[in-house]
Amino acid sequence: MIDETKEVSHVLISSEEIDDITTRLAGEISRDFEGKNLVLLGILKGSVPFMSDLMRKITLPAELEFMKVSSYGAGTVSSGNLTIHLDVLRKGLEDCDILVIEDIIDSGRTLKMVVSHLLGKGARSVKTCTLLDKPERREVDFTPDYVGKVVPDYFVVGYGLDFDEKYRTLPYVGIPDFAFEK
Repeated sequence: MIDETKEVSHVLISSEEIDDITTRLAGEISRDFEGKNLVLLGILKGSVPFMSDLMRKITLPAELEFMKVSSYGAGTVSSGNLTIHLDVLRKGLEDCDILVIEDIIDSGRTLKMVVSHLLGKGARSVKTCTLLDKPERREVDFTPDYVGKVVPDYFVVGYGLDFDEKYRTLPYVGIPDFAFEK
């Protein structure tokens, strides 16, 4: 068994900063979705810690949904192949204002595809919220509606973000030591 905390010696975003980010975003979302039928849609698995903290701070009623979309597998770079493993089965999307919640946006392909998919299924509106954004990695024209923090182009783990299903449970976002090895 590995000790994940010893393999991530550089903390990029502390637990305290994550708390500040979720508080700020929840305030913006609560203001912007006032009077709307808010559905929080988490992208599994990485968004779960962020979505959990964020939804407890949103001051509006909201319903929850999830999608599972893969593009990474066991690598550190997106494969470019997007697969929907779990789709939204809800009826009445035309009455829903969906906020897609993601842990990180790199190329933008995944979220652009999810937004298009949900609009194609008839959602009234679809906005996006990400904890972390790497705009310098963008490969498609996509700008998230809510951004927790813009981060440099490092491979990051923790707070839901993983490498081969490891490191998700760290309470902060860090750069694993192997990311510095060449």
